[in-house]
Amino acid sequence: QVQLVESGGGLVQAGGSLRLSCAASARTFSSYAMGWFRQAPGKEREFVAAITWTGGRTYYADSVKGRFTISRDKAKNTVYLQMNSLEFEDTAVYYCAAKYGSCLAGGCSDPRFYSYWGQGTQVTVSS
Repeated sequence: QVQLVESGGGLVQAGGSLRLSCAASARTFSSYAMGWFRQAPGKEREFVAAITWTGGRTYYADSVKGRFTISRDKAKNTVYLQMNSLEFEDTAVYYCAAKYGSCLAGGCSDPRFYSYWGQGTQVTVSS
């Protein structure tokens, strides 16, 4: 069983920054990929970023490339999402998720492939 706990959300002005954290409890994540998704009111959950635990390879949605950075700290079993140059359209509940396996063939951008989810953290960007 994998438990994920997000933190770091809040209210920020457009152009500002936030760093989200996802603390994971599991014996090993060596075969996992970790992802961040977000869901705005009335919209479907969408992919934001993903990282492979072992190799640290990263993947991003086009809408956040160059602004967001995903990283992981193996020693702390924690994944981060550094969000810079935030825009009003980034307002959403952000979820951390874990999936077994790699990110080949777009497997990390589809929420259906993730088995474990955190409770979510609200990010609100004021314009």
